[in-house]
Amino acid sequence: MKNFRLLFTMAALSLSLALPSGSALAAPPDAQSILAASDAVRNPDFPFGLTTTLIEYRNGKQTDSSTLAVYSKADTQNGQFRNLIRFVAPARDANKLMLKNGNDLWFYDPANKASIRISPQQRLLGQAANGDVVTVNLAKDYQASLLAEEETQDGERQTKQSYKLALAAITPDVTYHHIELWIDRSNNHPIKARYYTESARLLKTAYFRHYQKQLGQERPTETVIIDGLDPQWVTVLRLSDYAKREVPDAWLQRDYLSRFKPD
Repeated sequence: MKNFRLLFTMAALSLSLALPSGSALAAPPDAQSILAASDAVRNPDFPFGLTTTLIEYRNGKQTDSSTLAVYSKADTQNGQFRNLIRFVAPARDANKLMLKNGNDLWFYDPANKASIRISPQQRLLGQAANGDVVTVNLAKDYQASLLAEEETQDGERQTKQSYKLALAAITPDVTYHHIELWIDRSNNHPIKARYYTESARLLKTAYFRHYQKQLGQERPTETVIIDGLDPQWVTVLRLSDYAKREVPDAWLQRDYLSRFKPD
């Protein structure tokens, strides 16, 4: 009997060493990998262009709008996107330009042929900041940590199983000091985000919705941004006209802004 108990104990020990623990089996991917996968849902891995239409609503009524042509290309050195943005409408803003190269953001007005440095936090229209309309890989600018795995409601009022991440800025001059981001556990689709100041004041909440197949993958084609203090102040960003295209390096240089001609 003594020998039997010894053999049973040894067999149980061997089995426990051979198999991963229950917690190991359930372990999610690391937070930074989840964030990078979510970036890949939003951003193609090749140069591309699209149209961004911004519409501002106050108390349910449209108060302003703007249309932008966005040209994006990843920097081969660091993987972060460089962007040239051309204002299309309204007519008073037509052909003004915004350039993001590294952490530098420039605004060019053809009326005075001058470029000035601007902040990504500066308001562009409604609750949309300059930094909200440029293509960025969040995993390059933020350190992610996993806060929870939980149910959350998406922008279509559907309940999703999500990873809730906390993002802390690790590079200067990013648009937000820190972010809470919910990502669909089943497909890495970003669901919603809350953006905060350094003093932890909620600036805005964004919902990423209306997923459609664009450039070979399901991507969000609409972002609804709700003001952190006034929920009746809403800005909608609609993304359309996705196209794989060349974005010449010359377009992404500040000195070239005065010579830029859209094709």
